[in-house]
This record gives sequence, C-alpha cells and structure tokens, in this order.
Amino acid sequence: MSQPPVTPGTSGASGPDAPAPGERGAPAVTPADVDRAAVGLASVVDPTPLHRSDRLSALTGLDVWLKREDLQPVRSYKLRGAYTLISQLDDDARARGVTCASAGNHAQGVAFACARAGVRARVHLPRTTPRQKRDRVAALGGDMVEVVIGGDTYDDAAATSRHFAETTGATPVPAFDDPRTIAGQGTVATEVLAQLAAAGRPAPAAVVVAVGGGGLVAGVLTVLAERAPGVQVVGVEPAGAASMAAAVAAGEPVELADLDGFVDGAAVRQVGRHTFDVVQRHAPHLLAVPEGLACVEMLDLYQSDGIIAEPAGALATAALRLGADPLLADPVLAGLAPGSTVVAVVSGGNNDVSRYAEIVERALVHEGLKHYFLVEFPQEPGALRRFLDEVLGPDDDITLFEYVKRSNRETGPALVGVELQDAADLPALLARMDASPLRVEVVAPDSPLFRFVQ
Repeated sequence: MSQPPVTPGTSGASGPDAPAPGERGAPAVTPADVDRAAVGLASVVDPTPLHRSDRLSALTGLDVWLKREDLQPVRSYKLRGAYTLISQLDDDARARGVTCASAGNHAQGVAFACARAGVRARVHLPRTTPRQKRDRVAALGGDMVEVVIGGDTYDDAAATSRHFAETTGATPVPAFDDPRTIAGQGTVATEVLAQLAAAGRPAPAAVVVAVGGGGLVAGVLTVLAERAPGVQVVGVEPAGAASMAAAVAAGEPVELADLDGFVDGAAVRQVGRHTFDVVQRHAPHLLAVPEGLACVEMLDLYQSDGIIAEPAGALATAALRLGADPLLADPVLAGLAPGSTVVAVVSGGNNDVSRYAEIVERALVHEGLKHYFLVEFPQEPGALRRFLDEVLGPDDDITLFEYVKRSNRETGPALVGVELQDAADLPALLARMDASPLRVEVVAPDSPLFRFVQ
C-alpha cells in the first residue's frame, strides 16, 4: 500500500543516497524564490491558520496540527502558485492573457489571480469537475475569465489548453509543473515554520501533504530541505492515481495506464518534470491512501471537526490513520515518536454536496459495514420472509433490494445491499448464508458489477 521512502528518515538531500553537489544541476526552484513568492502574496492573502487536531492527536498519539488551506479565499492552496506566476508576467504576456487546465481548484486560483491582476484567462475544465467548482471559477473570475468544459480527465483538458496557447499566444499557467507555481506552493511551508516558531515550538517531526501533479510537495520540499532538513516530508497519493510513485519507480514521469478519478483534486495521469525533479532530489516518503479511507476521514473531519474537505483535501489527514491502524500501519508514520509534532495540510475544501451520498457509501464499504450480494430466491410465497428471519441478523439493515429478473420458472435473482452495525458481524452473516438453501454470491468491491451500486 505504501511506498518505501527513498531516503528513510529525512526529506533533505544530505542522506547517503543523495546526489553529489551539482549532479543534477542547479535546482529550478530555490528557497529564495519561495521567499519572493511570499512577498508577492502578502498583499493578496493572509496566512492560513495552523490548528491543533485533538481528534487526530488522540487517535495517533502524535501532536497533530492542521494547516488549513481549505480556508483560503478559493478554498485551496492553489491560488498561491497561480498568483505567483501571473503576477510575474510582463506587459506583453499580460495583454495576450493566460490559459490553464484544472480539475477545479487550480482554475479557482487562476480566476482569483486574474480578477485581481486584471489579466484575462481561458480556463479549461474536464467534464468530471463538480458543478460547485465550476460555479466558483465563474464567480471568482467574473468578466476576466472564460470557462470551457471538455474532456473526461485533467489530461484531456490540459491538451485543449495547450492547443489554445499555441494558437493564440496566451501564457499557460500550469497547475503544478512550473518553477513559479512550485515557488508559490512552497509558501505553505514557510508559513508553517513561522507559525510554529511564533508559538515557541520547534520545526515539526513530519509534514504530510497531498500529491497530485506534485506542485505542493515540491514546494514544501524546496523549503524544508534547506531550512528544516530534519523534517520528514510525507507525500500522500490516492491509491487509484499514484502517479508520483510510478514516476519514482520508473526514474522519470510516466503515464498511468489506469486512473481512478474519484479524488479529482489529485487524480493526475502523469506528474510534472519539474515537480518530479524536486521529488527525486529530496526523496520524500510516498504512500498511497485508499479512496474509501479518504472518504472515512472526510466524514470525520466534517462530523467531529466541522471541516468541509474535498477528497484530495482529506488525503494528508487520512494518511495519519495508516500509522495508527495495526492492519494498515505505514512504517514511517508508525515509527514517529509518541507526542511528535506533525503538520498535515488540509489542502482543499471544494466539495460538491451532491457527492456526499457516494462518499458515505465508499466510507461504509471501506469500513466493512456495507456489502452486496446476488441472492437467488425460489419463486414461492414466503421466500423473502425466510431470508429476513433466517439469514439476516437482528441489527442488519437492507439498504438495497432490486429484483433483477426471473431467470427460470423456479428461481429469480435479486441484488441485495446489507449494512451491518459492526464489521465483525460479517462472518456470522456469511455462515448463515452458507447454511441457507438460497444460492448467494458475494459482489466483491473489485467486481465489475460493484460499479453499478456505487
């Protein structure tokens, strides 16, 4: 599940596997670039809060602090990189305008930046972008932004944006793969260090960030590798879109053959060359979080902490649960000393309310509380009643019952969804099914049929 760290115990470039000075040439982004980005951003946005999480601290035994990028004006850190790039354009480039592709958050950052800088933008969004994000882009950009919807993935939208730039001379504003974008995202780390210092605290033992194309993790690594080299940087990818881990394994950015787009803010088929170079240089610990666990954490953030996080925004805090779960334990997170200060970046809060039904469903499945079965019922009176009385437990709940069709004169299958009160009740339920004269088939989460019930 998790990827082993390339250089255990440190995010810096001083370990035994680090490159010799100058081996890869001068880095494209330096801490000085991040400092300049911070100066430019100071007139546009305030630093986001750093809040302690009592819930995650109790769960993990660590001292967990949340960097609340969901409280940005655009509800994610993306405006940092977008504004940094756009604010550095010369007059000719500003006159030609800019273009970008995004799953939603970067587009909002670009819209925010363009509205304040007076630069026109054409923003390309894939069709999978939630309506809430589409509407926010239009509202933030106003008359300065034209929104174009097309393609099924971020990469499709990126291809369209590149074509527009080539034919019109508009300046591309990459979501992650540009030194200026990386420098802007790196200001998250400078704020974290300053906020902890102001509170009289040392640098954290670890900083945990979501990874999509790699802009945020690259910016954070750039700062911490020089100014707090003992900090362990942990990059967290969705299990169905672990493109940075694939790049590290291949030694270069590669396209994922399969992509699960559920965590839309981090579902990138191929990471950037600049971002990969930074990751390769500084070797953070990379791990993958199952999409279902991200959903569990989203619901806990909302119900316990009052924080509205999108799937990508919950990746970092969901990863902390891997260190606390003995069945899923990530060796690096589990190996942190009790009470160690850990900062997790809540990277985005742009979640469409219409997605919550699917989020709850995925969370229940991940926790082992929701299961689906194909049950062949005899075509006779009382068959369903016997199933309810003899197979289901007293606390089991039928959440779905769809009679498919009569397959022959004697039997007919039904798709049945069952929610348990406790995941430990499943073995007893399966045993009763085996003892029943009914023919029951479990619909496994990796079955093609499962996609029709999620």
